[in-house]
Amino acid sequence: MSSVTPETSDTGAIPDDPLTGHSYDGIQEFDNPLPGWWKWLFVGSMLFSPPYFFYFHSGVESRTRAASYDRDLAENLQLQFAEIGELKADRETVVKFLYKPNWLQVGKVVFETNCQSCHGADGGGLVGPNLTDDHYKNIREIEDIIGVLQNGAAAGAMPAWKNRLSTNELVLAASYVASMRGTEAANPKAPEGNVIAPWPDPPAESDAQ
Repeated sequence: MSSVTPETSDTGAIPDDPLTGHSYDGIQEFDNPLPGWWKWLFVGSMLFSPPYFFYFHSGVESRTRAASYDRDLAENLQLQFAEIGELKADRETVVKFLYKPNWLQVGKVVFETNCQSCHGADGGGLVGPNLTDDHYKNIREIEDIIGVLQNGAAAGAMPAWKNRLSTNELVLAASYVASMRGTEAANPKAPEGNVIAPWPDPPAESDAQ
């Protein structure tokens, strides 16, 4: 079997570049520096990091990612609410949107943003009561959900949201809360309050999607 010299190999001649002096099992390493653009990119990222950190992590509330999300959410809700106008905070409206899955998703966003810290993401209850069973402490009819959201309950344990959320947000959140009844929570809290009658059937003119 004939030997192949570096000068006659298929891969071409070995370049006459400087070596690092390291040797791994007889294999030597070329001393190839990083390209200049990579070095300047690294330097630029180091220079950019301090002002970025102090701008977004200085404790100014309006600059947090959560605040940015809230602003984007508010803008998105305004675009969606243009389709339905100003809703009425009454029984008929809550029932109507209870049977509109597309708008329940908007109510879900309101719930997840403001309510899940007390009631759990799946409504099973944490500090607040379980919303998935048939037992209710402050609710007798479906429209009572609006009243609780607006004015709070339990001497302030449930905060009032009428000055924090729009009427549309309150109505859609109420419909979403009503929709959680009868669902299964991962770790449901023990029932509290009394069993109440089922929610009303969808209105005849409902165009639920």
